[in-house]
Amino acid sequence: MRALALILLLAGCSTQGSGGLFSVYRDTDVPIASKAVFAPERYLGVWYEVSRYPVPFQSGCVGVTAEYGLRDDGLLSVLNICRDTAGQETARIEGTAEIVGPGRLKVRFPSVPFVAADYWVLWTDEDYRTAVVGAPNGRSGWILNRTPDIRADRLQAARDVLQFNGYDLSRLEEF
Repeated sequence: MRALALILLLAGCSTQGSGGLFSVYRDTDVPIASKAVFAPERYLGVWYEVSRYPVPFQSGCVGVTAEYGLRDDGLLSVLNICRDTAGQETARIEGTAEIVGPGRLKVRFPSVPFVAADYWVLWTDEDYRTAVVGAPNGRSGWILNRTPDIRADRLQAARDVLQFNGYDLSRLEEF
């Protein structure tokens, strides 16, 4: 857990481009847009990661889940769980997300001081079964689904959203 927190802290301090801890997976000259009509209450619950861009803090993780809940103070609770190939939990991190605009969240983890990460919901299907998440700096991106398996049409739509927002699909990992 401490190693995960340290990596997240270093990631927040890294510089964009090839010299930093994170690779950049999108052309940052391409405009990026978050979901303009975002219903946070529909986003709550468990999401399964079906695709992601490689980030050091998720190295070796499969079967990743992210769970969002509503707190009394108006923030969202965040619980991310990493599993190994046998399905055993290997790491978890809890934090909060503040809604700072339509589809735009700032995520903070207490074990990673002074760092708030941009987490933009770029798209969801109409029923909030599939979501695409990214960051303006292009260092991260995920395709999430309400179940571990995703229908081919929704996966293709999610991939199209990433590409439209400047992401390099050749570097996307699918599980």
